[in-house]
Amino acid sequence: MKAWSKICSECAARNATLCRVLDPQELARLNHASFRRWYSAGQAIGGIAAFDGRCATVVAGVMKLSKALSDGRQQIVALLFPGDLLGRPYCAEFPYTVEAATDVLLCWHGRADFDRLLVLRPDFNRAFLQRALDSIDAARDWMLLLGRKTALERVATLLLTLLQKTSYCCGDHQPSQDKILTIPLTRLEMADFLGLRLETVSRQLKLLEASGAIKRLDTRRILVLVADSLTHAAGPDESGESIASATAASAHR
Repeated sequence: MKAWSKICSECAARNATLCRVLDPQELARLNHASFRRWYSAGQAIGGIAAFDGRCATVVAGVMKLSKALSDGRQQIVALLFPGDLLGRPYCAEFPYTVEAATDVLLCWHGRADFDRLLVLRPDFNRAFLQRALDSIDAARDWMLLLGRKTALERVATLLLTLLQKTSYCCGDHQPSQDKILTIPLTRLEMADFLGLRLETVSRQLKLLEASGAIKRLDTRRILVLVADSLTHAAGPDESGESIASATAASAHR
């Protein structure tokens, strides 16, 4: 039990996970049959059968969730970051294709133990419910982005979201200037995710670079020079607040 507690206390994503509300005894019990595994970028995690009896917490890296149509077309519907949960409590089915966008470390848990904590620990249940509600809010915000935001606002919002998520997971509660941001998606994947054409995404990145907000280092790495400029380019959210404030609040929960 001490070994598991030590491993969990040193987890880089601990403060962003549901496990943060558990005491050492419950943490040790949850992890008694848990295991960690690395997945290489581009590696598929598996279909529905891969989550039968288990769920996982993202410890490091970024994952892509995609939904397939009957004609073979696929759409990236979400990105998972350190602290996010993969799989569904109380349900063996997980109707998404899961792929590692970067090298990813997952901590796999037995779903029965996870379900038990949801029943017996009100604080764990509340944390899970809040995370589920945040996911619903994020999906609704993405509908707004796809339906109303301009191409520049979409690209800036994605970059700002990645900046906020990676900054918080690394322990920086506020995004810093001169931060190198590694984008976990190809340009084509960015275009599909944002509902844009490939050339449109490239054009918006050039505009952001010309404005002095970012500097492109290569196809995946971007140097964020002025985070506030990204915030301005992302536009206001539906309440009139900046998208940066909304994203930061979600990351802190």
